[in-house]
Amino acid sequence: MPENNIKSEYELVVLFQPALEANLKPALDKVAKVIKDNGGEIVAEDDWGRKELAYKIAGETHAIYRVYTLQLPAEAPGKISDVFNITGEVIRYLLTKVDPRVKEALAEEKARAEKRAAERDDSRAETDEDANE
Repeated sequence: MPENNIKSEYELVVLFQPALEANLKPALDKVAKVIKDNGGEIVAEDDWGRKELAYKIAGETHAIYRVYTLQLPAEAPGKISDVFNITGEVIRYLLTKVDPRVKEALAEEKARAEKRAAERDDSRAETDEDANE
């Protein structure tokens, strides 16, 4: 069967055991290896740090949050989920496919908001200049 090189964008949120805070690197390396071993690529990684959970998960009240933006082939999400389900360092994860239409709409809204903020800043600067004259 020919290999499918088409990859889609996914977001992965991983909640790690809080006890790993002092030495998180091996757990991060394990997640990266699982992704790469299944044909994926980490595009971006964001450390949200240690946060309190809304409810206990696996007996824990806190977790270390890490958010990844990934490029994955179609068969990878199932394989990655299978591994994370039995990985002791990961107490919870969420892997979702990014809808390109939603991503585009969010980018457009962000650009409009930045434009409005810049216009407000310009009008405030003009008002301050008028007041100083």
